[in-house]
Amino acid sequence: MSVEGLDERPPDRPVIFSAPAVPKSGPAEAAAREMVYVDATCPLVSKVHIEAARHHEAGLQMVMIGHAGHPETVGTMGQLPPGEVLLVETADDVATLTPRDPGRLAFITQTTLSVDDTADIVAALKARFPAIVGPHKEDICYATTNRQEAVKAMAPDIDALLVVGAPNSSNSRRLVEVGAKAGCGYAQLVQRSGDIDWRALDGARAVGITAGASAPEVLVNEVVDALRARYDVTMRDVVTAEENVEFKVPRVLRVQG
Repeated sequence: MSVEGLDERPPDRPVIFSAPAVPKSGPAEAAAREMVYVDATCPLVSKVHIEAARHHEAGLQMVMIGHAGHPETVGTMGQLPPGEVLLVETADDVATLTPRDPGRLAFITQTTLSVDDTADIVAALKARFPAIVGPHKEDICYATTNRQEAVKAMAPDIDALLVVGAPNSSNSRRLVEVGAKAGCGYAQLVQRSGDIDWRALDGARAVGITAGASAPEVLVNEVVDALRARYDVTMRDVVTAEENVEFKVPRVLRVQG
């Protein structure tokens, strides 16, 4: 079951902190209560947390590029004391920032953003705060970047795009936006095949299918099967990158020899 806070946890159940992360106070409270918990924060999100902590230790105030209220943004901002992370969602927001010291800033990003939109915001930050420090390596998740590049590659050859993902998935929603900007006449986010708007696909000769980074493959196959049931389908893979990264499971779940 999914819960919003530790008080909602049944007393006999362990707690798993989700991949987008939670504020530092979450694991601290669980440890204080002697709860069994698993910190399943994505390693790429943890990398951002480490960057933020290092900049904070160096006396820099952070600017986070992200979406207000998104679990990852809430979790990342909660790694540092209140006021130490300023949030911007758009390039226009940069003009309203009031940092403690404009000459001592660093920026981090939510890992599931649009690469192109983020680039515009970074450019605005660097234009207004020339001394701002950026990450040593791109913060945006490689899986997010790869899927956005694949959508851009297929966009000229398709009439419609279906993105398999949850409505609250930031990287899935960004794929819909990227598809629309890349020229897809129709782009829709679907959780299951039952969400497909078949009328919108009337006349489409080529339909692209992609999925959010955490969407199960079984749901992608379900959408493909639904298309096969209605149309004579020929599949063509669009490959722009190969993914072979593996992450270790949290230490508490590893089998002890």
